Amino acid sequence: MFLSSFSDISVAAWTMAATAVFLMGVSKAGLKGMSIFNVTLMALAFGSKASTGLFIPLLIVGDTFAVIYYNRHTQWRYIIKFLPWMILGILLGVLIGKDLPEREFKWVMVVVIFISLGMLVFWDRRKSKKVPTHWLFSGSMGIFAGVCTMIGNLAGAFTNIFFLAMRLPKNEFVGTAAWLFFITNLFKMPFHVFVWKTITVESLLINLRLLPAIFVGLVLGVFLVKKINEKNYKRFILIVTAIGAVAILFR
Repeated sequence: MFLSSFSDISVAAWTMAATAVFLMGVSKAGLKGMSIFNVTLMALAFGSKASTGLFIPLLIVGDTFAVIYYNRHTQWRYIIKFLPWMILGILLGVLIGKDLPEREFKWVMVVVIFISLGMLVFWDRRKSKKVPTHWLFSGSMGIFAGVCTMIGNLAGAFTNIFFLAMRLPKNEFVGTAAWLFFITNLFKMPFHVFVWKTITVESLLINLRLLPAIFVGLVLGVFLVKKINEKNYKRFILIVTAIGAVAILFR
C-alpha cells in the first residue's frame, strides 16, 4: 500500500506529510478544527486509504500530550454521553469503509457539516443558556463522528459542533476532546492493523521520520491557545470547520 522504499517518496510528499503532522500537533495542543486540512495533505502525500492508518500512531502521540497537559479540565460526563455513539459509528465505519463510494461520502459529509454549523450559529445568536439534551443530538453527532473518524480521521467537525453546543469553555473543550480522541484512536488501531491492514512496519517507520514535526506543532499550539480569547476561539472553530467542509471535496 505504501511506496516500496523511502527513496521512492518524493520531496513534495515528505513536505506535505510533515506539514500535515505539524498542523496536527497544533490541533492536538488546542487549536481544534484543522483535521480536514491534515487529512487532505496526508492523503495527497500517501494516498487516501493508506493515509488513514499512517495517521493513527501520530494521533495517539498527540493525544497523549493533550491528555497530560489538559487533563485537569476534562469533563467526563460529556465523554460518557458521547463515546458510546462514537464507538457505534466506528464499528459501522469498519464495515462500510471499503465499499462506500468516496464521492457520495464527501457530499453527504459536507451537507451534514453545514446543516450542523447553521444550527450552532442559530443557537449562539439566540444567546440561550439552554443546550441540546435530547439523545438524538448526541447520538447523531456521535455516530457521524465515529464513521468519519474511521474512514478518514475526520471526526473533528462533528465533535466540535457537539462540544460547542454544550457551551464548554475553551480549556474544558480541549481537555474533554483530548480524552475522547485518545480513547477512540486506541480503539481504532486494531482495526487498522488486522482488518484494513493500513498500519504496517513500513508505515511505522514513516511515522518515526515525521515525529519531529508533531512536537514542533504541539509547542506552537500551546502558545497560540493562550493568546486566543473565548469569543475569537469559537469564531476560529466555526470558520475553519466551514472552510474545511468545502476542502473535503478536493481530497
